Amino acid sequence: MFSRRTAWDRSSNRLTQLLEKKRAAGGRIVDLTQTNPTQVGFIYSPSAILAPLADAASLTYEPDPAGLYLARQAVTGVFARRGVQISPDDIFLTASTSEAYAWLFKLLADAGDEVLVPQPSYPLFDFLGRLEDIDTVGYPLALDADWALDPAVVESRITSRSRAVAVVSPNNPTGTYLKERELGALSALCARSGLALIGDEVFAEFPHGEDPDRVSSVLLAEGPLVFSLGGLSKLAGLPQLKLGWIAVAGPRNEKQEAKERLELIADTFLSVNTPVQRAAPELLRAAEEIQRQILRRIRGNLRLLVEAVGKASPFRVLPCEGGWTAVLQVPAIMTEEEWILTLLEKENVLAHPGYFFDFPAPAYLVLSLLPASDEFQEGVSRILATGEGRA
Repeated sequence: MFSRRTAWDRSSNRLTQLLEKKRAAGGRIVDLTQTNPTQVGFIYSPSAILAPLADAASLTYEPDPAGLYLARQAVTGVFARRGVQISPDDIFLTASTSEAYAWLFKLLADAGDEVLVPQPSYPLFDFLGRLEDIDTVGYPLALDADWALDPAVVESRITSRSRAVAVVSPNNPTGTYLKERELGALSALCARSGLALIGDEVFAEFPHGEDPDRVSSVLLAEGPLVFSLGGLSKLAGLPQLKLGWIAVAGPRNEKQEAKERLELIADTFLSVNTPVQRAAPELLRAAEEIQRQILRRIRGNLRLLVEAVGKASPFRVLPCEGGWTAVLQVPAIMTEEEWILTLLEKENVLAHPGYFFDFPAPAYLVLSLLPASDEFQEGVSRILATGEGRA
């Protein structure tokens, strides 16, 4: 009766079972997996966010497959602040970044085709790919002094079924931004291989410092068909207001063909609600204050983590250029699963294990940088104490 594409293992793992038990008991948990900005103490302006949603014009339904022009025009400002000029006519609005991926997979790939995705990375790719009946093929991000993408390794993963290469800049969870030399090499590779380049740039506005080699957007690529993804969820810290976007660039003929086909896909779903589109210009203006709060928090927590670990320690904070997470390499005195279960059972600290994100070898913990600083510091202290107690 049911499709194979949804035949996932739905049983609870040991971490989920322990977490449910802890929460049922009512104890306080220091949650270092929290990535919902509306739940960690940031100050939002209800009038700045809710008032634009009450625009009387929202009572009139005038569907446009690509999205209302005024909203798409507002999105161009996001790119303009990064120094990238794009026309509203080259933007398609979606209900989320996940939907944007789904549309692009429909656009670019048939059943059984492949899209290359980075590893480590957020585990959403496998689920989205399976729902679209395509395969996701991982290419590794190598860690030396910094994380790096090797175009030669990417090329080695290309097969006759490959249709696109996805990059996440900055990556979740490694915080890696795409560099100019990497974009140049990827652009040439995709162009000569007939592949599209998909750039997930949802965390682009959250760097931890300056870097002249950092790419402001994949839309600057020369040669291949290119798509940039973004949305309000991260940019404005508003995951409850579902609005994402796809920006399209590339050779004229391929770009036009992609836009015409995307319009058909978008017209089939018409998933973006009118109030959030009408409110988009005001919401994006209000986003600037939330971004400042988030940047202060994530940069401050990253400093706390680096200072707490220090230099002469069996722990190591991996390089992190931006985004909302940090990766802590922990002593291999336990497996990653033992680490997260011990932390939750004994210290009431919840963290993600590295294997959730396809890290190549243990032992790593992935920590959200969003929690309030005192809670983050408390959680980190308990993690370090656990390592010292087991050493």
